[in-house]
Amino acid sequence: MEGLIMTAQLLLGLSILVGLHELGHLLAAKAFGMRVEKYSIGFPPKIWGKKFGETEYSIGAIPLGGFVKISGMIDESLDTKTLSEEPEPWEFRAKPAWQRLIVMLGGIIVNVITGIVIFIALVYSNGEDFLSKEELNKHGIVAYDLGQQLGLQTGDRILNINGKDYETFSDLRSPNVLLGTDGFYTVDRGGKTITIPIPNDFIDKFSDKKAAFFRPRESFSVGQVREGSNADKGGLKEGDRIVAVAGVPVKYFDEFKTALDSVPGGQLNATVLRDGQELALTFDIAEDATIGFYPSMELNYSHRDFTFGEAVVNGTSQAFNVVFYNVKAFGKMFSGDVSPSKSLSGPIGIAQFFGGTWDWNNFWRITGLISMVLAFMNLLPIPALDGGHVVFLTWEIVTGRKPSDKFLENAQKVGMVLLLGLMSYAIFNDVYKLF
Repeated sequence: MEGLIMTAQLLLGLSILVGLHELGHLLAAKAFGMRVEKYSIGFPPKIWGKKFGETEYSIGAIPLGGFVKISGMIDESLDTKTLSEEPEPWEFRAKPAWQRLIVMLGGIIVNVITGIVIFIALVYSNGEDFLSKEELNKHGIVAYDLGQQLGLQTGDRILNINGKDYETFSDLRSPNVLLGTDGFYTVDRGGKTITIPIPNDFIDKFSDKKAAFFRPRESFSVGQVREGSNADKGGLKEGDRIVAVAGVPVKYFDEFKTALDSVPGGQLNATVLRDGQELALTFDIAEDATIGFYPSMELNYSHRDFTFGEAVVNGTSQAFNVVFYNVKAFGKMFSGDVSPSKSLSGPIGIAQFFGGTWDWNNFWRITGLISMVLAFMNLLPIPALDGGHVVFLTWEIVTGRKPSDKFLENAQKVGMVLLLGLMSYAIFNDVYKLF
């Protein structure tokens, strides 16, 4: 079922974004009097189509893209049969270069607008939940394998990032920090100030989904106890506080979880505080190192709402940060600090970003992110992408010389080979990472 939900979200998200992207091309072309022959969401074979005026609108069976076919334009269809004839006034090639440039930028512009609108709407409707620096440093962090490799330890209190103050826990793990160069954390460890360098290739390790970094350290009490569980059978009640395990004091949930992990399938002797009285209870531990209750964590998360004006500023900033982080990630790949195999994702990887449960907030957040990524990727100067057309049209505007139709046709073929190779690599990489 999770796989179906992931797939459904991927197809819906891509259909919305591809449809809007191609609509941007269509509207710009029609605004300049160009004839648009076809508008398709998805690639052939066609499963539905209807013609309105001069344009056939259709849905293709392969829902991983889309296209518009503008008369007189050399595109991915490689339809060049009319190019030997004199251009008609309604053809793409008959229009001034600046108009053709706007048409090629139309899809990118619409994707950017879509991403910005989605982020603004999410910020305005949801506000922001956050853990402040002060609240985080009441107990410090729990360092997992990746954090320990970096040099962090459980109980560390992080004072600043790269010598600068921060406001919230999410700032510590932001792409801006992890994609940076020569970064470092400054931590308080038992009253001593220590500098923890962040290697330039650290994001490569962080991108491994199996790697755990660090999280806030939390004190806890017993929340809901699952009926019939080992915790229930052992006499644990909601509201209890586990204060010791095997005679060793326990204050934080990570300490309690470590005790469970040490004896899966065994027994746990715990001291529990209930209504001011200490009780000695014994629990059987399941093979998955649980006893059957939900912890009630005791950190105080804050919430803030935004006015519409604040949401516009904040949402727009979040949207363009996606592009900024992608530029930095590409730089890391070219420098060798980031492995392309860990950073590039195809359809399977994108579907996993959506997750196996249908959460509309998460759906729109991922869709907004993908919209900005699509805008960035389409602007890359690769023939067959919008960015490739933009490069040739910019050359024509600057020099006054238009590349020959034969050159554009061959460039399109090279671009198609590059894109098909990249897509094949991404899909293979997705499958490889599954195992």
